Amino acid sequence: MPEGGRGSRGRGRTSARTPLSRERVIRTAVAVADEKGSAALTMRAIAEPLGVEAMSLYHHVAGREDILDGMVDAVFGEIDLPPRDTDWKSATRHRAVSARDALRRHPWAIGLMDSRSQPGPATLRHHDAVIGALRAGGFSVPMAAHAVSLIDSYLYGFVLQELSLPFKGAAELDEVAGAILRDLPADAYPHLTELATELVLTPGYDYADEFAFGLTLILDALHPDETADA
Repeated sequence: MPEGGRGSRGRGRTSARTPLSRERVIRTAVAVADEKGSAALTMRAIAEPLGVEAMSLYHHVAGREDILDGMVDAVFGEIDLPPRDTDWKSATRHRAVSARDALRRHPWAIGLMDSRSQPGPATLRHHDAVIGALRAGGFSVPMAAHAVSLIDSYLYGFVLQELSLPFKGAAELDEVAGAILRDLPADAYPHLTELATELVLTPGYDYADEFAFGLTLILDALHPDETADA
């Protein structure tokens, strides 16, 4: 038998000894969704990179909905909890920035984050910590609810817009904005031209900075001593 054949059998035996588990199924599902989107997430698509038949997955997960529950919980598990050793505003900002980073890594997750009727432990821990940071900062229960709703609406909306833009990074922004500007009829859109030339195309401009600006406005507008009557 050729040496390569023995090596191939050895690799197969090594792979077979790697136990299939719910964690591996969920982790693989996340990778598939990251590459192809959640619409491509079939049992067969998940089973293929694991080197098993689709039916084997049912020993570890109940089905696609169970996998989606696990995937959402995995993403929440990647988001930093609000630090406890700082004020509520710094803690909330830290968590929001971490959440944006996680959602950018997993674009499919935005539409699923708050859609699951059976949230996992990481999801529950995350929401409890976010509310807890606000309560510790002096927010009433109603005001904490208002703050979470406002911050997360901005967070999810910004990431959706960010992921939809036809550029990634400052270099591509310059290229896209410059091309649009060149194709515009002279003086037809003076305010767009002004925005592009005096801001977007200036050295050092980064669209990502818009997130920090908006988040600061929201956090500065929230005050823990306000009532929910308004």
